[in-house]
Amino acid sequence: MVCNVCMKRIISAAVLMFGLAAPAWAGYDEGLAAYKRGDYEAALREFRLLAEHGDAGAQRFLGGMYLFGRGVSQNGTKAAKWYRKAAEQHDPKAEYRIGTMYHAGRGVPHDDVVAEMWLILAASHGHARAIKWRDALAKMMTPADVSKSQRLARVWWAKHGKK
Repeated sequence: MVCNVCMKRIISAAVLMFGLAAPAWAGYDEGLAAYKRGDYEAALREFRLLAEHGDAGAQRFLGGMYLFGRGVSQNGTKAAKWYRKAAEQHDPKAEYRIGTMYHAGRGVPHDDVVAEMWLILAASHGHARAIKWRDALAKMMTPADVSKSQRLARVWWAKHGKK
C-alpha cells in the first residue's frame, strides 16, 4: 500500500510532467504554423527553444532553416549540426538530409561512405527517398566502400540502438 504522502508526491510529479509537456507541443505546433505561413522569425524562436531542449523535430526544422536560408543566413555547418542532433535521435528525415549533405559536401566534407551510412540508417526506417538515394549511391561506389558504409551503420546501431 502506498502512503498518502507518497501518493501526493506521485500525483504532483505526474501533473508537473504533463503540464510541462503541453507547452512544448504548443511551441512545436506554433513553430510549424509560423513556418508554413512564412513567418520564419517566429518559427525560429519556437523551434530554437525546443531544439535546445532536445526535440528532434525542432532540430530537424532548424537544420532546414539553416540549409535553405529561411529566416537565417544560409549556413551549411549549422544545418549539419542540427540535422545530426535530430539524426542521433533516429529521425529518418534528418538522417536522409545529413546523408545528402555528405554526398554533396554541403556544410560537411564530401564523403560518400559516410553519406551512404546515413542513407542506410534513414532507409532502415522506411524513408522512401533515402532508399532510392542509398541504392543509387551504392552503384557509384566500390563494393569495399559500400561494405564500409554498412559496417559504419552497424556500429552506429550498436552505439545508439536500432529503431
